[in-house]
Amino acid sequence: MKVIGLLGGMSWESSIEYYRLVNERVKTRLGGFHSAHTVLYSVDFAAIERMQADGRWDDAGAELNRAAKALEAAGAEFVVLCTNTMHKVADRLADGLGIPLLHLGDATAAAIKAAGVRRVGLLGTGFTMGQPFYRDRLAAHGLDVLVPDEADRDLVHRVIYDELVLGIVDDASRQAYREVIARLVAAGAEGVIYGCTEIELLVGSGDSPVPTFPTTRLHADAAVDYALGTTSLPRPPT
Repeated sequence: MKVIGLLGGMSWESSIEYYRLVNERVKTRLGGFHSAHTVLYSVDFAAIERMQADGRWDDAGAELNRAAKALEAAGAEFVVLCTNTMHKVADRLADGLGIPLLHLGDATAAAIKAAGVRRVGLLGTGFTMGQPFYRDRLAAHGLDVLVPDEADRDLVHRVIYDELVLGIVDDASRQAYREVIARLVAAGAEGVIYGCTEIELLVGSGDSPVPTFPTTRLHADAAVDYALGTTSLPRPPT
């Protein structure tokens, strides 16, 4: 079993889910007392969030690059970045790294295509929905990605940063997300990506009339499958 390097803390609430999910999948796959070989590096999200807000993405990428190299030095054999938004700096994170990064976008796209879905709605932070880095990665796999309108993007982003990253799960916000999802489906989405690790703390498959793709679980599953040698590393088409 390869050692999984979890780069988390963005936020720690969702990183807990990664740790739980990779261990549950290993136990399901191998049985008995088996658990995952993992190394966890957890950053201070306050510092990262300030960099996001200030548009200091180069600084954020450099910080995550240092963290990824620390994981490598600690024995990790590949890196799982436990956040959707910070995949914006995935290339900077991997600069000079001697172990691979299992890109969340590639793992998510593989699951969507396996489900026979081609047109998919995307929920996430304002950065993930509004900027091209994530949508372009999915489009490279042949997917058509829809995002909510500006008002709905603002709502989804606000709930993530004002509530979910602080551990607040509110029923009114759940209903608001359901309404955003319904509007994406009305616009033609055949499935919906829960493209922020914290979103899965609020809504699940029962909150959508179409298939959902929870990126935390999909990423964790792909990490375990790769660690156990079941699959190769998911990559974008060339």
